[in-house]
Amino acid sequence: MKHACTLLTGCLLLSSVNVHAAEPLLERTDVFSAGSNGIARYRIPGIVVTQHGTVLAYSEARKNGHSDWGEIEIHLRRSTDGGKTWGDGKQIAHFGARLEGNPRKKTGGEREQTVNNPVAIVDRDTGAIEFLYCINYARCYSIRSTDDGVTWSEPTDITATFEPFRKHYDWKVIATGPGHGIQLKSGRLVVPIWLAYGKTGDHAPSASATIYSDDHGKTWKAGELAVPNDGEFNDPNETMITELSDGRVMLVSRSVSKANRKIITISPDGATGWSKPVFHDQLWEPVCMASIIAHPAQAGMLLFSNPHRLSLDKAGNEVPAGRGKRENLSIKLSRDDGKTWPVNKTLDPGASAYSDLAVLPDGTVLCLYERKEDIACARFNLEWVTAP
Repeated sequence: MKHACTLLTGCLLLSSVNVHAAEPLLERTDVFSAGSNGIARYRIPGIVVTQHGTVLAYSEARKNGHSDWGEIEIHLRRSTDGGKTWGDGKQIAHFGARLEGNPRKKTGGEREQTVNNPVAIVDRDTGAIEFLYCINYARCYSIRSTDDGVTWSEPTDITATFEPFRKHYDWKVIATGPGHGIQLKSGRLVVPIWLAYGKTGDHAPSASATIYSDDHGKTWKAGELAVPNDGEFNDPNETMITELSDGRVMLVSRSVSKANRKIITISPDGATGWSKPVFHDQLWEPVCMASIIAHPAQAGMLLFSNPHRLSLDKAGNEVPAGRGKRENLSIKLSRDDGKTWPVNKTLDPGASAYSDLAVLPDGTVLCLYERKEDIACARFNLEWVTAP
């Protein structure tokens, strides 16, 4: 067990962890409810566990509706009991100079500020939480907390980090994650990103990549392009990332490809040398953000969350690029670094969409996910995942 905590961000090493001696556990709590705190709709969840075991859940707080564009803030709630109860929600971004302007709105757009795509990364070396987000899908900022998410620093504009990607695409839109980033065994912080290069404000055509920091979030650099918008890979965008047991880094991208499958690529360092992208047949793509995380119970063990749905025609055949319904959120388990996923367990059979995963120090898994109009947190153990 002593090597295992390097596999996941925010793991707190306990000498007596035993994740195989419990009855199946599945609990659920509401975290962000539509209509609460003056917010019409919460979307785009993210979750991490700090070095002290505090759970930080965050999301976009869309004040006036469900649209990706509009007056949007980033809100956060903390839990000090493993996600069973939650403190009050509060806005944590954006507190810099206000940047108004919604290019998708002909009137009134100048009065709106869209703060989008929050991503947290727990730095096990410093104990700090680095937090990235974008504004109007055009600028990127970082903030930092050194007190387990209670207070946050003033924002730093890191938009220049994305400029090297212009040699591939003259982007008009940039976005981090969403979900969470990771820290590698080397100490490097890595955040998946995507960018779009159509008309101003359009989210397509798009491609995915990573940015990284080798100085604990003080500066950020652009990695190499990971999944281009090329050939059978149509509009790669929202991505998730994990470190494999041998130290390589796997990126999993959403797309609108005919194959209806997630796109996989692997890098030796999370930034360069990405392998040729491939579709993974077991990771269905309903065109929805998913999550992936390493579990410390066993080297090579990964968990994956995503709506397990495909669009079928009347004859039962897959519809190419069919956009399956966002429902039947399921947890998949791999014991071989994501080569195969023999376990698939339904977490929520109803309307369910974006999700993010984290692991508590005792091995309990947290899944923060969009459930109908709200965002809920499910707590479960490996016994529940593998139970019939």
